[in-house]
Amino acid sequence: MEEWIQLLEEAREIRRRGADWHFINSLPPKLRLALTYFVEVGDIYVASRIAGMKVGEFDELRRKAKVPMV
Repeated sequence: MEEWIQLLEEAREIRRRGADWHFINSLPPKLRLALTYFVEVGDIYVASRIAGMKVGEFDELRRKAKVPMV
């Protein structure tokens, strides 16, 4: 169990370091919240729903924000 928690924390840290926070903070609140959720949790489906986008559309936004898929 501790191993999984450590892996999840490492993945979160990789997403945080890779993210273009200047770009993310320049977005409208809804998109900013969705990307921040994705960085913290890693759930692209829920993040896309927060953004009001299809998963594929959100994935394009994720790439623009340079958030790695871990």
